Amino acid sequence: MQIKNRSEVLFLYDIRDANPNGDPDENKPRIDEETEVNIVTDVRLKRTIRDYLQRYKNKPIWLIEEIKGDGMRKTREEKLLEAEVTSREDARKLLEKYLDLRLFGATIAGKGEDGSKGEKVFTWTGPVQFKFGRSLHSVEPILIKGTSVLPTTKMKAGGAFTEAWVLPYSLICFYGIINENNAVDTKLTEDDVNELMDAIWNGTKNLITRSKFGQVPRLLIKITYEETNYHIGDLDKKIKLLDTERKSVDGDGKKGKTIRSIEELELDLTGLVDSMKQRINKIESISVEVNDEVSFMLYDKNIKGKHLIEALRDIRELRDKIKELKVDK
Repeated sequence: MQIKNRSEVLFLYDIRDANPNGDPDENKPRIDEETEVNIVTDVRLKRTIRDYLQRYKNKPIWLIEEIKGDGMRKTREEKLLEAEVTSREDARKLLEKYLDLRLFGATIAGKGEDGSKGEKVFTWTGPVQFKFGRSLHSVEPILIKGTSVLPTTKMKAGGAFTEAWVLPYSLICFYGIINENNAVDTKLTEDDVNELMDAIWNGTKNLITRSKFGQVPRLLIKITYEETNYHIGDLDKKIKLLDTERKSVDGDGKKGKTIRSIEELELDLTGLVDSMKQRINKIESISVEVNDEVSFMLYDKNIKGKHLIEALRDIRELRDKIKELKVDK
């Protein structure tokens, strides 16, 4: 069934001794020079989602690398020619087939009736949009140097010096919106959104390449609204990061650059919960997934891991709205 209501998504994950999103020049982690906060682009998160849906769920994905029989990569132009996009009806069939087009939209250059390229352009604005992810604390990239050994013959081996930029630790927060108005154009369904939630959480867990290994999803919240064209906004700014003494990280407490694990942190959700309580009449449901290793503070009470769901249900205003996402595998 096509979605009818707007949702907001809040997603937190962390990384240790790896690079969540390198820049195109040095492959160095992206850093806001003024705040020393780690930045991760929305494109990186969408790549995570697409890869998981294609590799682990066998979903048809449009924007994915494909290898031809000769071992070469298939170009986007070749995919377009295969798709035979010459009319809006042809383009609509692509939407029906490819999940990522329904989620994120696309601009597709089709063929003219005479076979010419780029004569017709079909554009959909994706219902699912994310802001850049940002770490909730300052970070400091480290350049790791080493050597690699490459076998060249049975008797000899060649070597090379290597360099890799990593972050010792970064707790990253993404905020996004699922827009019910744009969903009309792409025909986004509730099942599609469920696949999205699964891919955000488990796609992050399954990033096990050399530069991405060590990423762990920590908290995923989806707030779905009853009122049309409404959302709270800026959910990512309603969370505070505290050290184990309950002092503000990068404020009066521990410096973010020195943090090395989730065990050194508490997430204060009081401001977020207050915002939901104040607008509870506009909210249909609040769906939550949480990692067991995270410590939360809620109204001066410490809560560990999945006990957060019970604690939220104990709040009178939220009691009937809380659901468990159950995407953790």
